[in-house]
Amino acid sequence: MADMGSFREAVTAWAAGGPGEPAREMAARLSVRVAVLLEGPSDAAAVGALAASRGRDLAAEGVCVLSMGGAMSVGRFAHILGPPGLGLRLTGLCDEAERPFYTRGLERAGAVQDTFFVCAADLEDELIRALGVTRVEELVEAEGDLRALQTFLNQPAQRGRTSQQQLRRFLGTKKGRKIRYGRVLVEALDPDRVPAPLDGLITGL
Repeated sequence: MADMGSFREAVTAWAAGGPGEPAREMAARLSVRVAVLLEGPSDAAAVGALAASRGRDLAAEGVCVLSMGGAMSVGRFAHILGPPGLGLRLTGLCDEAERPFYTRGLERAGAVQDTFFVCAADLEDELIRALGVTRVEELVEAEGDLRALQTFLNQPAQRGRTSQQQLRRFLGTKKGRKIRYGRVLVEALDPDRVPAPLDGLITGL
């Protein structure tokens, strides 16, 4: 039986040059109506965690949360999921530095651009600012990563960086860490402290 995970796999295969028919069939069967385009799996983890905290089952609502594997892929995914392809409503998050890729890709696909929400640096940066450095350090300790953080902070390359910049860099130093903390940081947020881009995305679904 097809599920949203299978649909994501079919879309990814289609974007890589495979056939589009499997994704078309599953989109109809699952009543998919929205595709949330995200740069990477850590963003997807954060989106999933916030939706769950608000009692939302995005898959059951016909929402496909898709990690594209980088901002430069947005044009390809917008083409197959947006007006030229499946005709789904497109939304998502992007980093300020990657906005030009999104602008060009969405324009070429004839998709609406103002449904995408922009993070100043990236989503991790937004979450660290929302929680505060002290709270994030407490979460790092609770996750058993305090020693790794202390070792990281002693590196010469970290001198001169702000505590927020150091934490943001630390989250990306080990494979899988950003994904895990995408969930951990979101789950630690007070409801009224959710970063505006993430809140806007979930609210608009």
